[in-house]
Amino acid sequence: MLTPTPVATDPSTALLATPTTLPRVPQGRKAVITSDELIAAALKLVGPHRSISTISLREVAREAGIAPNSFYRHFRDMDELAIALIELAGSSLRKVFSEARQHKSLEPSIVQISIGIFMDQLHSGDGYLPILLREGKAGSAEFKEAVERQLVFFEDELQQDLIRIDQANGNTMYQPALAARAITRLVFTMASVAMDLPPAEQEARMSETIAMIRMILEGARALAKK
Repeated sequence: MLTPTPVATDPSTALLATPTTLPRVPQGRKAVITSDELIAAALKLVGPHRSISTISLREVAREAGIAPNSFYRHFRDMDELAIALIELAGSSLRKVFSEARQHKSLEPSIVQISIGIFMDQLHSGDGYLPILLREGKAGSAEFKEAVERQLVFFEDELQQDLIRIDQANGNTMYQPALAARAITRLVFTMASVAMDLPPAEQEARMSETIAMIRMILEGARALAKK
């Protein structure tokens, strides 16, 4: 009786012949996602009136098209995501303000431009300004601290603008850092009130804000002369 001769098998061929089971991604879900996409999903959920604190992890995961467990590859929890969103809102708004003011050297134009930007941002589709106003007023202690850090950045940049304007026009300002702080706090406070008002009342409130800002600036310059 003849014994069949064993056929040599190439190990690489054997591996190719072996069925490989790959992890399946549920239909409609993304296999890979970035932290920026998660932030964008949260921003979309927040909208013009909703607080970040009311959004759940599952809502963000559903909006981003991922499994909830995939969220933790980028953020420790929803608070960390919320703070990242607040930081994005602050940096994005500062960029808008900076680009609008950088070529201006006259105080009235900068005041008008800044308030005009605030009015535009109140109704902007990106929702950055409402996030800062809402979370700074009614958010958790951690969120308020994050907003406070952004306001300090606004103050620092405004201080540099005030010094630049006065140097260009031969003026001197008493404690420009304090003047910048007063203006920043005034504008954000007035905007947080105006946010929920009808358009006509918003305009009136912002006109009052412009007058108050000019009072602060004139007062600071008058003090510098004493």
